[in-house]
Amino acid sequence: MAFLAVYASRLGASGFQIGLLMAGPAVANLMFSLPAGRWLEGSHLIRVSFLTSILHRCGYLLLIPLPIFFDQAEQVWMILLIAIGMSIPGTVLAIGFNAMFADVIPPDLRSEVVGKRNALVAISITLTSLVCGQVLDRIMFPINYQVVFGLGGLGAMLSSYHLGKIRSLGVAFPRLNQPIDEFARPGVLRFVDALRRPVGLRFLTRSGKKSLVRPDLLRGPFGLFLISFLLFYTFQYLPIPLFPLFFVYDLNLSDGAISLGNAIFYLAMLLASLRLNNISARLGHRGVMIYGTLLYSLYPLLNGLARDVSLYWMASLLGGGVWAMTNGGLVNRLMERVPENDRPAHMALHNLALNLGILSGSLFGPFIGELVGLRAAILLSAALRLLAGLVLGVWG
Repeated sequence: MAFLAVYASRLGASGFQIGLLMAGPAVANLMFSLPAGRWLEGSHLIRVSFLTSILHRCGYLLLIPLPIFFDQAEQVWMILLIAIGMSIPGTVLAIGFNAMFADVIPPDLRSEVVGKRNALVAISITLTSLVCGQVLDRIMFPINYQVVFGLGGLGAMLSSYHLGKIRSLGVAFPRLNQPIDEFARPGVLRFVDALRRPVGLRFLTRSGKKSLVRPDLLRGPFGLFLISFLLFYTFQYLPIPLFPLFFVYDLNLSDGAISLGNAIFYLAMLLASLRLNNISARLGHRGVMIYGTLLYSLYPLLNGLARDVSLYWMASLLGGGVWAMTNGGLVNRLMERVPENDRPAHMALHNLALNLGILSGSLFGPFIGELVGLRAAILLSAALRLLAGLVLGVWG
C-alpha cells in the first residue's frame, strides 16, 4: 500500500485526488469506529478479526486488473473507491485486532511478543520495499504495479490465514490500561512519514454500554490538550498528499529510489523505537513528545530543500528515527493524560480528533499546493509542523 499514492501520481492524479486517498479512510473511521466499538463488545474478537481481514484484503486483489478495464483517469477514481471500500472493514479490523491482541497475549509476554513482531515487520517492510523497487524499475509500466499489487494481495491473504489460526487461552487477563507499542497493526493505510498505531482503539470495545460521546470532557484541561493534538494531526497530514507528486514530478525519482527511501525510513524507525524507553526514562513522556514533535518538521524541510535523491534518502533516515520518537511520545503522553477509570470516552474523543486532523490536513494540503506550488507548500508544512510542536509544548 505504500506504493498506492505513487502509482496514482504516475497515472496523473491531482493533489486533490491524492488527498482524497488519505481523507476517504478517515471519513470511514469517523462514521464507523464508534458503532464498530459498540458492536464488538462481547463479540468473538478472533473470528471478527479474521473475517474482516479477508474483506479488507480483497481490496488488494481488486487493484490488479484496473489497467485492463480502465484508462488512467478512470483508474485514479477506482483506486479512491477501493481505498474507501477497504477502510470500512479495515476500521472494524483495526479495533477488533487491537482488542483481540490484548485479550490473547498474557501481560508478562506482551513486551516480548511486541518486540519480536516489530522486528519482523521492520525486516519484512525493508526487504519487500527493496524487492518491489526492483520489480517496479525492471518491468514496464503498468505491469510492474500489477505484479506488486499481486504480491501484496498474496501476502495479505496469508496474513488473514494466520489470523484465523489464533486461539484464545480461555483466560481473562488483567487489563493493564497501557499502550501496546506495536507497529504491526492491520486495517490502517500507511503513507510516507505518517505511519500511525491505532492506539487505544481497544477501549472502544470496553465502554460497558456507557456513552462514548462526552462533549463535557472538552470543557476541562483535556479540551486544550485535545485541541493541541488536533492541530498536530492536521499539520502532520498537510504535506502527505504532496509528497508523492513531489517525488514523481519535481525530484523525478524512480520507483526503486522511492522504495529504498521507504526501507530506510522503516528500518530507522524500528532502531529508534528500541531506544525509546531509555529516552523516555531521561526526558519523561512529555519531554519525548515535545522534542519529537519539534524535530518532526525535519522530513518535509529536507525534502523541500532536496534537488536530487541524496537529500530524500537523508530525510528518510532522520524522519524514521524522529517519527519513532514522536509517535511514542504522543502515545505515552496521551495515556498519561487519560484517567484510567474513564478511558473509553477519552479515547473516543482522541480518535475523533485524529481523523478530523487527517481529513482536514489531507484536503487542505493540496489546496495550498495549488496556490504556492509543491516545493513551497512542503516547506510551509515544515514550519506549521514546528508550530504544532510549540503548541504541544504549551498545552500538551
